[in-house]
Amino acid sequence: MPTINPDRLLRDLRELATFGAYKTGVHRPSLSAEDVAARHWFAERLSEAGLDARIDGIGNVIGYSRAQGPKMLIGSHIESQNYAGWLDGPLGIVYGLETARAFREDPAAAGLGVDVAAWFDEEGHFGSFLGSRSFVGLLSEEDIDRARNRYDNTPLREALERAGFAGRPRETVRPERYCGYFEAHIEQGDTLDSTGLKIGVVTAIVAIWQYRIIVEGEQNHAGTTSMARRRDAGLALVRLLSAIDRRFPELAGPRSVWTTGRITLDPGAPSIIPGRAEALFQFRDADTAVLERLHAELFRLVEEANTTGRCTLSVEVMSQSIPALMDEAFQQAIEAAAARHCPGRAMRMPSGAGHDAQYLARRMPAAMLFVPSIGGISHHWTENTSDEDIVLGCQVFCDAVAHALRARPPA
Repeated sequence: MPTINPDRLLRDLRELATFGAYKTGVHRPSLSAEDVAARHWFAERLSEAGLDARIDGIGNVIGYSRAQGPKMLIGSHIESQNYAGWLDGPLGIVYGLETARAFREDPAAAGLGVDVAAWFDEEGHFGSFLGSRSFVGLLSEEDIDRARNRYDNTPLREALERAGFAGRPRETVRPERYCGYFEAHIEQGDTLDSTGLKIGVVTAIVAIWQYRIIVEGEQNHAGTTSMARRRDAGLALVRLLSAIDRRFPELAGPRSVWTTGRITLDPGAPSIIPGRAEALFQFRDADTAVLERLHAELFRLVEEANTTGRCTLSVEVMSQSIPALMDEAFQQAIEAAAARHCPGRAMRMPSGAGHDAQYLARRMPAAMLFVPSIGGISHHWTENTSDEDIVLGCQVFCDAVAHALRARPPA
């Protein structure tokens, strides 16, 4: 199997972390000056590795192999959450880069090829997974026209123009070129770290179902309105969320999670009873039956609140993704590679976070590998993984890709 270069791998990861460095992490929002510079830097590294590199019209950086034999697509993302970690995304693209170089340097890998992609905006500054969705044909020009930065409302078209990417063609997938897709990532949880295991073999990527809950009450004076006549929208919302938290455990799966990410009260003043309240709410699971049970219960609880309470509640479905199952043969390839390098220290597990792999899996077999996150921390600048685990994960990843390429012809 091809052998990676640990020093080169770690050097590239640390150099990439200088773009938008923040404390021990990075602040590299999509299409910021730091993000654009990082994309050009990565394109140069891909070219040096012998790949034909280009940055397309949505900001994807893709390096195409010149090998004549079967090819695997490897990818992740290069931008970060705000003031977040240095490995969330970059680990996967540098694993792809190092795998391409290891293949190129090993005569036994002659004819095997990997294409490497840094997808645009997996983190959702303009709209989640825009790059991978574009590549597989799930992002229209109208979608791009509508997309705006969630923090400052900058139109995506304007940001692409400023970055120098506007007017370029968007790369699209050719499924016949690939045996499949591999992606590596930090776990973003503490299962591996707390158990002393080293490799997570992802079985599925959960679906995320997102909702906006709206409560209409009556705005009034906080001191002169009796409790008996109040229609407090904020209180009604809190009661609903409490009911959800009591009821959902009875219907959830072992790995179901639900989150109220934002609550807003209108007008939000200390001496005014809120006349309107809104919450952004989501739940996640890899089992469609569980998702449907939770969905039905959410609407039943809202209907019950409307029957028994003084306010009017409604639910708006914002998005409902579908679970993405990872390819069984690819899972076995990762397990076999882990058995060679860290026997007994790998486990199968679902991904509770979304990843670009869930969109690539719609067009080709896909796989994901996890390495430990120290303390389970992610989406924060203290996120980290030991050098030892980074290197081990990359060698297992490289082996698994080589094995999968030799075992399966292109789709």
